[in-house]
Amino acid sequence: MQKLEGLDEDLMQEEESEKVTSFEEEKKKRKPFHFWTVGEKDFKMKLNTSMITKLENKYRQNIITLVTENGIPPLSVMLTVAQAAIVPWEHKFSYEKVKKLFDAWVDEGGSQMKFYTDIIMPTLAVSGFFTPEQAESMLNSLETAEDLI
Repeated sequence: MQKLEGLDEDLMQEEESEKVTSFEEEKKKRKPFHFWTVGEKDFKMKLNTSMITKLENKYRQNIITLVTENGIPPLSVMLTVAQAAIVPWEHKFSYEKVKKLFDAWVDEGGSQMKFYTDIIMPTLAVSGFFTPEQAESMLNSLETAEDLI
């Protein structure tokens, strides 16, 4: 006797047949965070929607325009973007602390160009500003440009 209530049995049969015949490729996922290592500490970096809108309101422009127009942005802008990317993961992370971290990072061999190519742009990539394919292409281009300088 067939049950007339609900669709549970029909749905279970569909799920079983989908498992057997589904050959969908796994979607490529982006990394959950970019990490900025200073000394012995790794800082999680990712811009969430709240921080993106705060930056856009502060600078009155889109983040992509902010960091790509007219070459490398001013250090103060990059440090503010870094602060916005760290704040959700590190409570009360001040701009002064970001400046001190940057100084320590430079003492370890970093530079403004490396900060832009190795920290800021990869942070935008994990924050959803680019598709995974665009991010990979852009990061490869940045590495090539950095090698030429």
